[in-house]
Amino acid sequence: MKTGDFFFELPPHLIAQYPGGQRGQSRLMTLDRKTGRRGHCVVADLPRLLAPGDLLVFNDSRVRKARIIGVSETSGAKAEFLLLSPCPSGRAGGSAWKALARRSRRRKSGSRCVFYGKEGKEIARAEISGGEGEYRILEFDRRVDDEWLDRYGHIPLPPYIRREDTPADAERYQTVYAAAYGSAAAPTAGLHFTGELLDRLEKAGVESAFITLHVGLGTFLPVRSENIEDHVMHEETFSIDGENAAKIERAKAAGRRLVAVGTTSVRTLESAWGAGGLRRGQGATSIFIRPGYCFKVVDALFTNFHTPESTLLMLAAAFAGRELILESYAEAVRENYRFFSYGDAMLIE
Repeated sequence: MKTGDFFFELPPHLIAQYPGGQRGQSRLMTLDRKTGRRGHCVVADLPRLLAPGDLLVFNDSRVRKARIIGVSETSGAKAEFLLLSPCPSGRAGGSAWKALARRSRRRKSGSRCVFYGKEGKEIARAEISGGEGEYRILEFDRRVDDEWLDRYGHIPLPPYIRREDTPADAERYQTVYAAAYGSAAAPTAGLHFTGELLDRLEKAGVESAFITLHVGLGTFLPVRSENIEDHVMHEETFSIDGENAAKIERAKAAGRRLVAVGTTSVRTLESAWGAGGLRRGQGATSIFIRPGYCFKVVDALFTNFHTPESTLLMLAAAFAGRELILESYAEAVRENYRFFSYGDAMLIE
């Protein structure tokens, strides 16, 4: 299939630049993938839309403040990086990170950057020690960890959100159940859920399970190939503990529905499922779910509206059918739904 087969026209004003007024009150399109029937309600209606015994599976990864901005030591020009994952450092007391570099051609091996705090005080120096393509390895002169990033980093808002991050984003671009740090972008379907909504779902007989996939380039890197089969997914790490794996296995054995919250939950479940059930512990996946894929575990999908020609849209098309998804997106445009990370949601059953 061609990447262009997943293009759709989206008016810029429908790309949500800020979160909605209140979590749980975003609009929700329901889609029956067997009949093609669509409905319109709000996320807070989920307790009546889902059935007792359904199992919601959430991705509980926590977003790092992974965007850091410094200046070139030689030119003084702005140098911006998105830290993806830590790697071994060759410097005593230092840290090294694999990073995505903005204007990567200017960031050559051996060049140095300086980072400053709000008061203009130097907070770190880093040297580019290698990398290829858009990637760079940053060798910092001190320990740069999640605590340091929480103090000095920025929320890594996607590039289609055309503004700087604000203090409010530190709360709204994070799920209420986020646990271990590790993501360079939010698992955004989960942003709609509140503690109160989770309680209501539990009272309605809907169970919850939590798995972890740390969101990286595998999720958000655009498809640049003409044919989608030529696109290579980048590897992302996941983990599933014994208690949550057992919940998921019991639900499948009893014939109850597994409702994946977000495409990252889908990719984790489909990667970890095997003949013996769900794999426990740490793992990694580069699975690319596209039309023609046969789903093994997931029965329903709660997800946001995705960008044109993205692997996320292709996954939704694999689940519901390309034509039906594009028809539904066209209706969402006509109905002025909000798109992407801070936008509205779909429940595909």
